[in-house]
Amino acid sequence: MRFFLTLLFLFFFGTVYSQLGFCTGSKGDPIFHEDFGQGSGTGNELAAGITNYTFVRQDPQDGEYTISDDIGNEINSWHSFLPQNTVSGGRALIVNADFTSGRFYKKEISGLCENTTYEFSAFLMNVYDLASNVCIGREIPNNVRFEIWDETDTVLLKSGDTGDIFSSSTPEWEQFALTFQSQAGQSGVILKMFNNGEGGCGNDLAIDDIIFRSCGDLVVISSSEEETGSLSVCEENTPVSITLDATSDNSVYDQIFYQWQISLDGQNWGNIPGANSDVYTTSLIDETTYYRVKIAEDPVNLNNNFCSSSSEAFELKVIYTPEPPISSGDLAVCANEAAPVLRVSVKEGEFVNWYDQETGGNLLEENTNTYFPVEEGIFYAEARNFGYECEGSKRTQVKLTIYPLPDLSDEELKICPESNLVLEAGAGGYDYRWSTGESTETISINSPGNYSVEVISTEGCFTTKEINVIPVENASILDIISRGDDVEIISENQGDFLYSLDGENFQSSSIFRSVPGGIYTAYISDTENCKTDTLEFAHIVIPKMISPNNDGYNDSFQLKGVEFFSDSEIRIFDRYGKVIKVGQGTGFKWDGSYNGIDLPADDYWYHIQINGFEVQTGHFTLLR
Repeated sequence: MRFFLTLLFLFFFGTVYSQLGFCTGSKGDPIFHEDFGQGSGTGNELAAGITNYTFVRQDPQDGEYTISDDIGNEINSWHSFLPQNTVSGGRALIVNADFTSGRFYKKEISGLCENTTYEFSAFLMNVYDLASNVCIGREIPNNVRFEIWDETDTVLLKSGDTGDIFSSSTPEWEQFALTFQSQAGQSGVILKMFNNGEGGCGNDLAIDDIIFRSCGDLVVISSSEEETGSLSVCEENTPVSITLDATSDNSVYDQIFYQWQISLDGQNWGNIPGANSDVYTTSLIDETTYYRVKIAEDPVNLNNNFCSSSSEAFELKVIYTPEPPISSGDLAVCANEAAPVLRVSVKEGEFVNWYDQETGGNLLEENTNTYFPVEEGIFYAEARNFGYECEGSKRTQVKLTIYPLPDLSDEELKICPESNLVLEAGAGGYDYRWSTGESTETISINSPGNYSVEVISTEGCFTTKEINVIPVENASILDIISRGDDVEIISENQGDFLYSLDGENFQSSSIFRSVPGGIYTAYISDTENCKTDTLEFAHIVIPKMISPNNDGYNDSFQLKGVEFFSDSEIRIFDRYGKVIKVGQGTGFKWDGSYNGIDLPADDYWYHIQINGFEVQTGHFTLLR
């Protein structure tokens, strides 16, 4: 039949403890540890005399056992695997209980010390799978009795029962333990395990990691600086000495003897000569060091790890100053590129702060291995230990160089018809790559279009200048309009032109206001001075009034510029239509008199006929 144990006890370090009782104090090294072998598959059978069950190499039937990590193959009501959360993992003792209850395991344990308290422990598991529903209403739980006998097998030192251990839907190991004390002159004991349950459905058992080890008072080490099991000291504050106190809960020993031990790795320990009290002051320490104290009820047992117990280690941890960060290298970029990221690396457990000076200075960025500078310069990375206010490392210099380039501006230029234009890169002392394929600082072109040049530094950096060349429209006069005292020059083409009536003073407007009559030359020129066109014309301004007072202003009626025309005639009338004066336009002048007599102030009329133009008539005022 099947045999196993249930979890009935509290967890300790993730393991469920039974009511049998674990050692609550410090423990020594195991004097016996049966792990039933590592590896997979079936192991070797037990030595003769340990059990009266029959060894098999598959799932055992009633009264049989095997040593394996592979179960549930022939018996499909069992769990299909063993959880690997015992001390050793690997194989285990698998027992299918006989129909008759009784002892199924006996093992002699040697190497014990006299008058010493010990802990026996073992992991048990019910291998019946509750989810299989095979034993519904008739499951027989595991129930095991542990007995510790003296080496003569005549004195029962300690015993305890697990109680009923029922199955579960998932495989679960349970650890059970009991404590006992060896007798005077005693160096061995006998472990016996009994099946308290009857044979039947569900009583199937797995056992692993049977361990015997000494059990002592629970001893905790503390210091005046730190109550926990560790004290951290910055390297710059070493060497340092501390005083350690060993405090016992007095749960096991009637009398305690001490031996302090020292280790540099927390694994290999050595006795400290003369350190045999509950208080110990260390020597000056400049590296991480571990301390623990061994305790025993007899000083002779202090030299035997199987007869004494040890406290948890107290760590005096030296926080070493980190090595300087390792730079990924200085960087250089062109002025028209985005600044790159500076990088350093440090060891695990360290972080990096960035500064602008080798010592002191301003904190630029913290807790990052990377830094994004906004300008060129030298930056400094310092390594620090996470979680400690200790000094940082020497700072690592990381440099960013930004190669300059000329500040170029795009241009829009104009080219005269049927002419050449010189294009300039705008900066000397560089290499050049024009869109035309040329490589000089300047090039000559003869047609409009879009041109570009890359200006390249010795470091290979470059910037591009764009030049838009547009054609200049031909400057040509189509006509001159003389209207009143205004003159307008009409261009033959639409364009950006300049206009003048004297060839010296040019304006952007084609209209000239309040121009005195006369013969003029009109000028039109483009803004690039490609071409200037001229046209001579007469600008006739008919006076609106005359005042013959010999002051030099409007003393007579005359037309300036009329001489430009081959034939012209001017007639003056009074208001009654009487002709006052008639003559050719060239040289015509009327001073407001008739036959030598000054005429009165009044409005007078004119009739002007110029060859090729319409007749002009109107009136003007004579003022006295």
